[in-house]
Amino acid sequence: MSDRFDLIPTPLAGLHLLKRKPLGDERGYLERMFCADELASFGWQQPISQINRTLTVKKGTFRGLHMQRPPYTEMKLITCLKGEVWDVAVDVRRDSPTFLQWHAVILSAENKCSYLLPEGFAHGFQTLTDEVEMMYCHSQRYMPTHELGLNILDEKLGINLPLAISEISGKDRVFPMLNNEFSGVSV
Repeated sequence: MSDRFDLIPTPLAGLHLLKRKPLGDERGYLERMFCADELASFGWQQPISQINRTLTVKKGTFRGLHMQRPPYTEMKLITCLKGEVWDVAVDVRRDSPTFLQWHAVILSAENKCSYLLPEGFAHGFQTLTDEVEMMYCHSQRYMPTHELGLNILDEKLGINLPLAISEISGKDRVFPMLNNEFSGVSV
């Protein structure tokens, strides 16, 4: 139990929505974004290695589905600071009963939620508004040699985006489709 966060489970084991509980008065509020002690009970055992912030200008843009292979698998705490996104996580844990299943949530500054992804999940989001700012806390540093990506349009994943894709990076567009040789990652 946490004084600053409610943990909301999802259908995928280890994947949680984290609802922040701001403290406020007539001046505004204070909102805890990360607390190592409190998040340790939710599975975050490592220090934060990186904090990244993104700005996505156009509604309908898709970013992802990104992750890293061992030994650089990472937990992520994903927060929308401005605007609104449809945020999706895909379970790619080799021995998981929910292997290749996905779950999506809406993140926005207004709903005060973050997505807490365990190791072994690919992550992406689609902007539902213009001018979206996101913040990511990572338990591992970015290692381009260990980056792995799934293609959002892969029929094997069956991900139904809420909007047509208005923009996507060249790298994200050409992530390969899954084949029978993809066995996931060990975490």
